[in-house]
Amino acid sequence: MTRQLISSGSPFEAQIGYSRAVVDGDWIFVSGTTGFDYTTMTIADDVVAQAEQCLRNIDAALRDAGASLNDVVRVIYILPNAADFEPCWPVLRRYLGEIRPAATMMSAGLLDARMKIEIQVTARKQHRSFGPS
Repeated sequence: MTRQLISSGSPFEAQIGYSRAVVDGDWIFVSGTTGFDYTTMTIADDVVAQAEQCLRNIDAALRDAGASLNDVVRVIYILPNAADFEPCWPVLRRYLGEIRPAATMMSAGLLDARMKIEIQVTARKQHRSFGPS
């Protein structure tokens, strides 16, 4: 099995020394992902908008790894302000509500005061068969 490193193009990856995601066999480990739009390096002020962008960033990393959000088995949410979690629920439900991965929410400080949520996921590629077995 070959290990594959996935980059989002974020300058943080090179500055800090990590990958957006690492593929190891069928497993995909997506780093804690914030609400930055990596193409413009901007971040919304609103936690709900940041949650939406986090999940778009995660979805892009999973697609680069040959997977999708449907493959997510574990999610960890980190928010500096625990009260900001509930307003994000509709967005989280829209992206993960049918998948229903195991989940944890923690309240902790993040690297940049503009960051209001960080989301980390673990996924396992499903071997889908097409046509009769």
